[in-house]
Order: sequence, then structure tokens, then C-alpha cells
Amino acid sequence: MINNVYQLVSPRTVVVKFEDVPVEGRVLVRPRAMAVCHADQRYFQGRRDAQVLRRKLPMALIHECVGEVLADPTGTFQTGQQVVLIPNIPGREGEGLYENYAPGSAFRSSGHDGFMRDVVALPPDRVVDASGLDGHVAAIAEFVSVAVHACRRLEATARTPIRDLVVVGDGSLGFVTACVASTFFPGASLSVVGRNQDKLALFSFAAHRYFSDEVPADVRFDHGFECAGGEGSSEAINFVIAHARPQANLMLMGVSEHPVAVNTRDVLERGMTLVGCSRSGRQDFERALEIMRAPGMQERLRQIVYVDAPVTSVADIKRVFATDSQTPFKTVFEWGM
Repeated sequence: MINNVYQLVSPRTVVVKFEDVPVEGRVLVRPRAMAVCHADQRYFQGRRDAQVLRRKLPMALIHECVGEVLADPTGTFQTGQQVVLIPNIPGREGEGLYENYAPGSAFRSSGHDGFMRDVVALPPDRVVDASGLDGHVAAIAEFVSVAVHACRRLEATARTPIRDLVVVGDGSLGFVTACVASTFFPGASLSVVGRNQDKLALFSFAAHRYFSDEVPADVRFDHGFECAGGEGSSEAINFVIAHARPQANLMLMGVSEHPVAVNTRDVLERGMTLVGCSRSGRQDFERALEIMRAPGMQERLRQIVYVDAPVTSVADIKRVFATDSQTPFKTVFEWGM
């Protein structure tokens, strides 16, 4: 089978590559809807270091995708079944290692072709049933799974009770993390810290919402999630440190292209644990889809989903990335190539 793969070859330049699709032992999936990640956007706009771009390109973008099973020689899935695709390429297994950190692991749309192609052929363990979910919401399952992974890591590493949690960052990552944390830790009081009134208004399920410059000095949290990233990373990290109780966990989730300053003195004095959280694995996807099927959760997640027009040409791919750069939400689009 000949497949069309839509590769980014240089910033804002997409060309079509033709390849044979391996069929044996693979599930063949037709992509139906995709979501744009900030990482994809940085590649598309050329906002990564030039050496990184030379090493990673050309490659097809997008690692958030829901599709329809075209055929499954392995017998794991039914034709027509809605599924979510896992972008991790597993590495060497090791005791205690999560698959997303295992040596030799790789990631689609980061040095390996992502899901912008006519047909995706994956081993069955890289495919997860997404039946019963709205396709536009299911498209962000990978994004939700990242928050699930961070909550699982907190659950596994916290040495003190999980009673008061804070999410710092009012963007899409902060919103999804807050949604997942409220499900993971239903007995905990959840606070959100941000800078934008309209965005903070979406966190109506949180116990407390604070503007970053209006948090009372005596407020303390057991554990926190840093979801700012970029230029806001340092401020967000140091906010949690300043308001952390002894032996708090700080879950680092925001991506920054440059080193950030961290108040290590207070980290040491409080015996804090800083936990880096990146990407996710199959167990995280399965738990994410379970959470997404919970009553009311799809409606909540729709608040951060912006559905763009379908993509049916290379020009449409460029339009989607231009639109995404102007919206604060998760851009989702139907794939009609």
C-alpha cells in the first residue's frame, strides 16, 4: 500500500512523501481529527534551535490524533472502531521505568514522522479504543494523558498528604491538569493561579482561583503543578516553592527552551521534591480515556477546544498553524486528506 505523508521540510514548508505502508502485525488507521501542540507549532514556525531543526526535519507533524480503524490483521480492533493513537515508540524496558523515559524510546512528531498522513500503521499496543467519545474531544486524549501521567507520578512519589493542591498556569495545560487532578484527588482542595480573568473563569470547579499577584502571603499548599512553561516557568516554579509546605512535591510540566532560575535555597530548606513530567504511556492513555468518558467531562473539555475548518490540502495545513498561533485554546481540525 502506498501512503502519502505530509512532511515539514523547513519552517512553514510542507511537502508530500510517498512510502509503503507495513501491514503485517499492524493496525491500519485512517486519521479523522488531530490537535495542534505547542511543540508542533515551534517546529512549524522554526522556533527551535537551528541544530535541532536540522536534526529532526524532515518529519510529519502532529502527535495528537483520533482515527478510524480501516483494517486490523491482528484481530484486536473492529473495522470502523474509533481509536486514539499513542505517539510513543517504546525503548528498552527497565525495572521501575515508565515507557516514556525508557532508554531508546522515541516520539512521533519529534524526530519521527507524526500522524499527518493518509494511513497510520501501528502495533496494536500503540492503539487505544476511544469509542463513545466525541471525535473533537477524543483528539486531545494525548494531551489529557500527559496530565494523567503527572498525577500518577504525584500519587507515587508524595511523602506527605495530598490535601491542598495548586496548579500554576491558566492555559490549556493548566486547565486539563486541573480537570484530571480534581478526578484523581477528589478529597483535595484545588487552587489555580493565573494571569487572565477570562481563562481563570473556566476553572469554576476549583475551590480557589487567584491572580498571580493577589495570592495571600500565608497561603500554603501540600503539592503543586507548574503548567506555565516558556518565559513564565521560573516565576511559576518559584511561586510554588514560596507557598509550599515542607516536603512538598513540585510537578514540572511546562516546557522552556532556555534554562530557568530556581530558588534552590528554599527547595533545600523545605526538603522539596521536584519531579519532571514529560509525555505519557499506554496506561496514562487508558486512564485518560476513562476520565474523559466520565459524566460532564467531555463538556468541560470542550471549553478549551477550538474546532478549525477541515484540512484537505497543504494550504489548509498552513492555515491551521496560522490559526492556532492566534488562539489560546487547543486547535482541533478534521483530517480530510
